[in-house]
Amino acid sequence: MIRKFTSLFPLWAVIFSVIAFVFPSAFSPYKDAITPLLGVVMFGMGITLRANDFLLVLKRPGVIVLGTAMQYLLMPLIAFILSLILDLPVEIMTGMVLLGACPGGTASNVICYLAKGDVALSITLTFVSTLLAFVLTPALTWLYIGQAVPVEVGNMMLSIVKIVLIPVTLGIMINTLFGRRIKSIRHTFPALSVATIVFIIAIIIALNKENILIAGPLVILAVVLHSAFGFTGGYSLSKILGLDERDAKTLAIEVGMQNSGLSVALAVEYFSSLAALPGALFSIWHNILGSALAAYWSSDRDKTGL
Repeated sequence: MIRKFTSLFPLWAVIFSVIAFVFPSAFSPYKDAITPLLGVVMFGMGITLRANDFLLVLKRPGVIVLGTAMQYLLMPLIAFILSLILDLPVEIMTGMVLLGACPGGTASNVICYLAKGDVALSITLTFVSTLLAFVLTPALTWLYIGQAVPVEVGNMMLSIVKIVLIPVTLGIMINTLFGRRIKSIRHTFPALSVATIVFIIAIIIALNKENILIAGPLVILAVVLHSAFGFTGGYSLSKILGLDERDAKTLAIEVGMQNSGLSVALAVEYFSSLAALPGALFSIWHNILGSALAAYWSSDRDKTGL
């Protein structure tokens, strides 16, 4: 039952987004809860991992470096170029770049499993990019949009440490030390993370009802293209550089799926609720596209890849 609930994440996200759009007052008062809620999601990620899950970094450093580099080079660049081409407002552009500069999303591990990719590699890439986020996310955001809007790099780094690194590390420590004792409840954390992310999305949709009516279609187009180019770029570059099909699928999923919850939390805290809109929409779309790709890649007709 819990696994089925988790697998239907895109559906719950769409349903609660519609509810939030129609009844914004039910969710908008919870704006200040976004940051602590994301901490819950990050703790849920950590509680499913053990310290020895990351020995792959030592065994396959080349592919880890490649995947992480593609994550942080491709996605913010794609976001910046799309924002210029589509002539997005500065606040939306800020949200797009911030989203692109975030680490890989936790849902990528589930999508990788469904796509018959390398789950161990996916988990390791997500963890490594998350560890680097406290430096790279603020730095890349400043690099691309620092001339247009003020970017509080130092404060943003501290926020990422508080809402990402500390909860993830705490979760890993608890699971490593007390894994057997919490085994009976550990499987509930992915569902808790899904419910929390859905609630965060609903809050952002509620806060941006008027903005969606004005700029919604253009933002949706930008988010759809951002995710699609991320998946395509991750897969294509992996194949060009000689990775096998399984690794190429894994890196495509890692590059194409962002920690959109983090972008939402940072956007609300340091920019505006409008800047958080791309992250909220991305949360829905990248799971829909990722699930569709996973279904295709896991089917018998998949012989050549993307």
